[in-house]
Formats: sequence, C-alpha cells, structure tokens
Amino acid sequence: MADASLVVHLDDAIGTISPLLYGHFIEHLGRCVDEGIWVGEDSPIPNVGGIRTRTVEALKAIAAPVIRWPGGCFADDYHWQDGVGPRDRRPRRVNLWWGNEDDNAFGTHEFVRFCRLVGAEPYICANVGSGTPAEAKAWLEYCNYDGDSHYARLRREHGGAEPFDVKWWGIGNENWGCGGHFEPEEYAAAYRRFATYLRQLGKRCRFVACGHTTRDWNLRFLQGLRGRWDLIDHLSIHRYVQAGHETDFTDAEFYAVLSECIRLDDDLRQARGTLDVTVGGAKPIGVIVDEWGVWHPQARAAGGHVQENTLRDALAAATVLDLFNNWCDLVTMANLAQTVNVLQSVIRTEGEAFWLTATYYVFDLYRPHMGNTGVRTVAESDVVDAKRPDGSTHDLPLLSASASADAKGRRAVVSLVNRSLDADLECCIRLDGGSAQSGSARRLWAESASAHNSAQRPDAVAPVEGDCAASGSEWTEPLPAHSVTVLQVNLT
Repeated sequence: MADASLVVHLDDAIGTISPLLYGHFIEHLGRCVDEGIWVGEDSPIPNVGGIRTRTVEALKAIAAPVIRWPGGCFADDYHWQDGVGPRDRRPRRVNLWWGNEDDNAFGTHEFVRFCRLVGAEPYICANVGSGTPAEAKAWLEYCNYDGDSHYARLRREHGGAEPFDVKWWGIGNENWGCGGHFEPEEYAAAYRRFATYLRQLGKRCRFVACGHTTRDWNLRFLQGLRGRWDLIDHLSIHRYVQAGHETDFTDAEFYAVLSECIRLDDDLRQARGTLDVTVGGAKPIGVIVDEWGVWHPQARAAGGHVQENTLRDALAAATVLDLFNNWCDLVTMANLAQTVNVLQSVIRTEGEAFWLTATYYVFDLYRPHMGNTGVRTVAESDVVDAKRPDGSTHDLPLLSASASADAKGRRAVVSLVNRSLDADLECCIRLDGGSAQSGSARRLWAESASAHNSAQRPDAVAPVEGDCAASGSEWTEPLPAHSVTVLQVNLT
C-alpha cells in the first residue's frame, strides 16, 4: 500500500464548474442515432415519438446538460433541409464518411425534441466544408426566428410552433481535416464569412470556431480573424487517445491510455497561451473540447465503431473530468464521443437489450460537481513511468483529483482517481479553510481493470456506496487500486 496526499484549498476558487463540461455528442455513425436513440414510432422498443425511452431516462438521470449534433465529420456533408418535413418525403443520402446511407428520419425536429426530453441544450454544428453561409443562416432562422419569414413559417408547417431557441452553434467541424482540409487562413476567411451572417441573425447565440491541438493552427487561424472578436465566442479542440486492445491490454498499455489523457492538460495550456497572445484582454473566449474520449483500434467503420468500455476507460474519463474541473475558468463546454454505441459511449444497446457502461457511472459519480465552484487542490503521490504510443515517456502520478464547493459553503465534493493498476492508496486529505463534520462516499471499482458491462452482465462495473472518514480538517481515505471515488463532505 502506497501513501498519497491531497490538500483542498476551499478559499482558492478557480471558477464555476459549468454543467456543460459534462456534455455529450451524437453523430450519424454506426448505431449511435439509429437504434441507440431513434427507433421509430412503430418500434416494439418503448419510445416517445420514435425516441428510445430508456436512452432519454438514462441521460436525464445524469443531468446530461448539452448534446452536440449532427457531427463530427458527418456535419460538413449534412444539408439540414434533407431532415425536415414529412419523413416519407425526406431524401435518402449517401453517408459520405461512414460508408452507409442515411434516410434522414432523425433531423432537426427530432434532435431538438430529444434534447428537450433529456433536459439538455442542443448544440448544432453547421456545414462549412460543403455548405454555404446562406444555408447556415437559413438553418438558424428556421430554428430560432419568431417572425413571419419563409423559414419560420416552414418550421411551423413542420410542427415547430415555437422557436427552438438553439443557442450553441459550431461553425464547421475539424475543418483542418474531414471538414475540407482548409489551411488555417482559409478557414479564418470562411469563418468570418459564415459568422458575419449568423451573428447578425443570432445575436444571442454562442458561436464556436474549429480549433486544433497544435499551436500553429490556432495562432494562424486567430490571426486570420483580423481582430473580429465579435464573431467568435469559443474555440474548440478535439482529443482522442488509444493504447492497446480494448479489453486485452498489457500493464504498460493500461498506463499509456491514462498518460495520453494528460495530453489534454497540454492542449488547454497551449490554447490559453495562444488566446492570450492573439486576443489578449479584448474579449473572453472560452475553450470547448467538443470531442474527446478513448478510441480503441477495434472501433472501426465496418463494425459501427463499437468498442467495449472497461474500467480502464472509466478511469480515463475520470482523469479527463478532473482536468476539466481544474480548468473550469477556461473550459466552457465538453462533449464525450459518443453517447450511444459508438466509441466511449455511456449507453449500449443491442436491439431491445440496453445497458449502461462504466463511463456512464463516472458521469453519475461526478454529477455533484456540476454548478459548484471549483477550488484548487495539491495532490502528491508516487508516479509510474508511462510509455506513450508515440514512444515518449511521461511520469504519470498515481493520484488524480479535483474538488469543488457549493454556493453556500456547506458542502465540498472531492473526486479521487487511484490510477495504480495494482496498489491501494492511503490518501491523507487536508482541508485548508474549512473543517469536515461528516461525509459520504461512492466508488467505482472491479476486480479487474478490464471488467466491462454487457447485456449478460449489465452490473459488472457499477458504483457502490462506501464509508467516508471525513472529520475535522484532516483524515485518511483508502483508495483501492484502479478505482474512482467521489466524496461529499459536509462542512462545519
């Protein structure tokens, strides 16, 4: 058993942990939308207007705050008018990126209704790669305009009596790649053009530009905006990680995935530095990580990008959520890829079968952080020498942590990830600026880090209630190997 420590500085606020940091992403890829969300009104699977009931209920239970759609790469070949109006008249289109066809049964109205059922904000990604500013403007008008224009009347004819009030709009997706292979200066020119017309109509909307994990792209793009900071509210980045087989991984690959997650810390530091250099204090621009997750090599197009979701993946998700909590003054939204059946999904289905993944339960455990004030922590633990897939090495601390306090200062939430594959930790927790009266604990753990839920064993990895030793300003918590623990501490 190894020792670790965590100091929670209750009086050193970082910022508000926006619920939007715990967002999700859906794309017309594999069985994410078709079957996972949309089953059709005539399906024997329980549904609400064609939307799978259990998917809605599961996302409501974790208070899913925002859902991004329709992509992903799919977004920059999606033409929104294909997905509105009577479903039997909607055209069937080639899904350019994912090797199948799409019948457009799930379009704007279905997406917005899905979000409303869940209680999530809709976040729409507009087509820049193969679309036009006029098409994007018409989509925004269709969704949000309350007058008597052509597109507002069309929305009403299609059953949308009231405006959808979609606040979040991405202007393109991965435009450095599948979204058109733009050079950053080219995308800056396109972004200025699109955003000029969208901003004029959507003055209350929030517009998200496509960024990159490289400083050069972001720097050249932001310089290409030529000081038009009124046109941009947020800059997005994506980060996927992988190392080894989805379930049959080595010890080294276990640590490599967790170490790869730490690259997000560098991504965020780079993005902040680039924004400081280019924008300075002219306008606060947030960073959105609107695609992130573990992407195993077994998740391929031929199989619908399905992968098993093990306890190792859950530890990766918890590591990332700790990073977002600790960067909550910069990160304004994040969206796990993807919600159902694809990549690091929180939900799996097979026909009528339905189960929750290990990653789902991380979002369940971390929910008490949402809306709290993030506070600074100092964690100390042993490190492991993790070799990343690119051959580089990284000292991976065995303890990951984040903490927050509620608005009244009556409760603190402390999340702790023991990233050791085989060693338990005794973690000494000290509160600086407060004292604990009592507490409760929830923990995600299994005998093996490769454990995962399935239709046959839906509870192989599930949270359990545990004891919490919180008392006074200092106490010790046992953290089992490869586990996630969230404490709720009542303060005196």
